[in-house]
Amino acid sequence: MMGIEWLRPAAFVGSILYALIGVVIFWLCFAIIDKITPHDLWLEIVEKQNKALALVVAAMCLGISIIVAAAIH
Repeated sequence: MMGIEWLRPAAFVGSILYALIGVVIFWLCFAIIDKITPHDLWLEIVEKQNKALALVVAAMCLGISIIVAAAIH
Protein backbone atom coordinates (compact mmCIF):
# COMPACT_ATOMS: atom_id res chain seq x y z
CA MET A 1 0.00 0.00 0.00
CA MET A 2 2.97 2.34 0.50
CA GLY A 3 3.80 2.28 -3.22
CA ILE A 4 0.58 4.04 -4.22
CA GLU A 5 0.44 6.57 -1.41
CA TRP A 6 0.74 9.44 -3.92
CA LEU A 7 -2.61 8.39 -5.43
CA ARG A 8 -4.54 9.51 -2.36
CA PRO A 9 -6.73 12.51 -3.26
CA ALA A 10 -5.20 14.76 -0.61
CA ALA A 11 -1.64 14.02 -1.73
CA PHE A 12 -2.54 14.40 -5.41
CA VAL A 13 -4.35 17.72 -4.92
CA GLY A 14 -1.50 18.97 -2.72
CA SER A 15 1.04 18.10 -5.39
CA ILE A 16 -0.96 19.89 -8.08
CA LEU A 17 -1.43 22.92 -5.83
CA TYR A 18 2.28 23.17 -5.02
CA ALA A 19 3.15 22.76 -8.71
CA LEU A 20 0.81 25.61 -9.63
CA ILE A 21 2.20 27.81 -6.86
CA GLY A 22 5.74 27.06 -8.08
CA VAL A 23 4.88 27.96 -11.68
CA VAL A 24 3.19 31.21 -10.61
CA ILE A 25 6.15 32.21 -8.45
CA PHE A 26 8.54 31.33 -11.28
CA TRP A 27 6.66 33.48 -13.81
CA LEU A 28 6.40 36.38 -11.37
CA CYS A 29 10.16 36.28 -10.79
CA PHE A 30 10.80 36.07 -14.53
CA ALA A 31 8.47 39.02 -15.21
CA ILE A 32 10.21 41.11 -12.54
CA ILE A 33 13.64 40.31 -13.96
CA ASP A 34 12.38 41.06 -17.47
CA LYS A 35 11.14 44.48 -16.29
CA ILE A 36 14.38 45.45 -14.52
CA THR A 37 16.65 44.54 -17.43
CA PRO A 38 17.39 47.37 -19.86
CA HIS A 39 16.41 45.39 -22.99
CA ASP A 40 13.33 43.39 -23.98
CA LEU A 41 14.45 39.81 -23.38
CA TRP A 42 11.95 38.26 -25.78
CA LEU A 43 12.95 40.57 -28.64
CA GLU A 44 16.65 39.97 -28.06
CA ILE A 45 16.38 36.19 -27.80
CA VAL A 46 13.75 35.34 -30.41
CA GLU A 47 14.06 38.00 -33.06
CA LYS A 48 17.73 38.97 -32.82
CA GLN A 49 18.87 35.38 -32.04
CA ASN A 50 21.08 36.49 -29.12
CA LYS A 51 22.38 33.09 -27.98
CA ALA A 52 24.50 34.48 -25.15
CA LEU A 53 21.50 36.20 -23.60
CA ALA A 54 19.43 33.04 -24.09
CA LEU A 55 22.02 31.07 -22.16
CA VAL A 56 22.02 33.62 -19.32
CA VAL A 57 18.22 33.59 -19.18
CA ALA A 58 18.22 29.77 -19.18
CA ALA A 59 20.64 29.73 -16.25
CA MET A 60 18.47 32.30 -14.45
CA CYS A 61 15.39 30.15 -15.04
CA LEU A 62 17.14 27.10 -13.61
CA GLY A 63 18.26 29.09 -10.59
CA ILE A 64 14.77 30.42 -9.91
CA SER A 65 13.32 26.93 -10.37
CA ILE A 66 15.76 25.41 -7.88
CA ILE A 67 15.01 28.12 -5.32
CA VAL A 68 11.22 27.69 -5.72
CA ALA A 69 11.52 23.89 -5.52
CA ALA A 70 13.63 24.11 -2.36
CA ALA A 71 11.20 26.56 -0.78
CA ILE A 72 8.19 24.37 -1.56
CA HIS A 73 9.88 21.13 -0.55
